[in-house]
Amino acid sequence: MSGRRGGLRGRTGSIVLGIVRLARGRPDGMQQFGATRDAFLASLAPLIAFPLVGGMLMLLGGGGLNAVSDLLATLCALVAPLVLSFEVARLWRRQQFWLRFATAFNWCQWVIPIVGSVLLLVFGVLAALGLPRATARIGVLLGLLSYALWLHCFLARHGLGLSGPRALLLVLAVNLTTAMLVVGPRVIALGTTDS
Repeated sequence: MSGRRGGLRGRTGSIVLGIVRLARGRPDGMQQFGATRDAFLASLAPLIAFPLVGGMLMLLGGGGLNAVSDLLATLCALVAPLVLSFEVARLWRRQQFWLRFATAFNWCQWVIPIVGSVLLLVFGVLAALGLPRATARIGVLLGLLSYALWLHCFLARHGLGLSGPRALLLVLAVNLTTAMLVVGPRVIALGTTDS
């Protein structure tokens, strides 16, 4: 029964409706996403497809080792949060909720660039009205980071059934570890080329 529509684990609805509801802070949006391996893989496929195509285009354009390095860093940035969040969910005995959480998490990543575009528009208008451009850039960056942090905490809290502090801890730990995994090798490579 878990693979059929309407089953407890396989129950799905409209992905777009789920994204919109979660993006607006409505926990019931989580129920629009399936909690199956197929639903998870379907949510991951478009996130991976775009960097793969971009990486191939860079390679064909003569990007060489830099193109491969950028592609691997992007794939690491996409997959590491999923692996790390699973391990934390397992540690906190919440792994039974992880598939639905991860599926919603993947689909909700598409909201962040949309919010960024809205912020660019708003702060662009404010800059045209006299707000210094540096202040506008900082406003866009802080607004986007704040929204992404809030969204990820909201998803962790309602998707994994965590308390607010635990959701924040999960999000901070996952993001910091992912940043170290993505940026760390580049920093080490820069250190070895300078020597």
